[in-house]
Amino acid sequence: MSTATIARPRASRAAEEVERHEAAAPTATRHAVRLEAIGTSPDGVVEEVGGLYDGRGWAAHSTGRPFSYRYTAVGDDAVTLRRSRITGAIRGAIPHTDDYIVQWLTEGVGVPDVRHDRVPLTTGVPMLFPTDREFVFEYQDYDQRIVHLSRSLVHDVAEERYRTGPVDDLALDHLRTLDPAAVARWRGQVTLLARELRNGVGTLLWQTLTRDAAAAFLALYPPALPEIPEVVLLPRLSRLRAAVEFVHEHVHEPLTVGDIARAADLSVRSVQETFQRHLDCSPMTYLLRVRLARVRIELLRADPGTTTVQDVARRWGFAHLGRFSGTYAQAYGEYPRQTLRR
Repeated sequence: MSTATIARPRASRAAEEVERHEAAAPTATRHAVRLEAIGTSPDGVVEEVGGLYDGRGWAAHSTGRPFSYRYTAVGDDAVTLRRSRITGAIRGAIPHTDDYIVQWLTEGVGVPDVRHDRVPLTTGVPMLFPTDREFVFEYQDYDQRIVHLSRSLVHDVAEERYRTGPVDDLALDHLRTLDPAAVARWRGQVTLLARELRNGVGTLLWQTLTRDAAAAFLALYPPALPEIPEVVLLPRLSRLRAAVEFVHEHVHEPLTVGDIARAADLSVRSVQETFQRHLDCSPMTYLLRVRLARVRIELLRADPGTTTVQDVARRWGFAHLGRFSGTYAQAYGEYPRQTLRR
């Protein structure tokens, strides 16, 4: 669910307020979001909260005490702070979403992904939802804090701080071991956001804090993508940067030297000479390296029980498995099957 397009729950107990206001940039607007859903019916939470997440197969029931739920959200279409409390049990599937969603429990028990990861939450410890795919959660008698961050905001900050370039996927590892200092920074940033909400989301400070929150989120879950080489950031190499960013953005597509040259407004010969002079490789070799890095990321994240090296290699354009394995081993000091079995 994107916070920019929250749908009104169908039951009358839920109240939602969406207001337009001017953002810090004169040409940009954000939508303020305020949402509350309260009830005592298992069917009500499935209809109201499940509807907000485009949920599938949601079910809730009592655990011996009177069933109740309350779900609140406040913020704007870049960042919303949310809270979900249920006395009872709930389970359901959440499909792929455009938001990055960090959540943690202050009480109760929960497993965010019972189908694949099956890693239970530790009270007070954040965990990123695997929103790049559908997942099935189970929670019981819990109080949960949730922060939604828009993909556009996070990717903008990632490009600025990690030189990822304009990409669709940052390849974040939602199960990575979190750095305690990064967790403390994240908590501090959420506290600052909560305080500023008293002044509304139309302030310059709020928008500054939302970018800081995205930076704190990326400290928790750094992008696994190969960085754009630092040398291409020099102002005099703007055309090389355009070529490199084009490669990173379109790495999953069939590319030729001519495609890369046109993206940089250079001739084929000029783009070849520029890559060789500043990156010590040809444009197609650079493309190969970026694709190898994406293969490695996918192998590290994949389930060896359901994934094969051949499938991943073919997906990234490598047809000859033996030649690919040798190139991969030369680049990373291990064979791809070893990476997959980690």
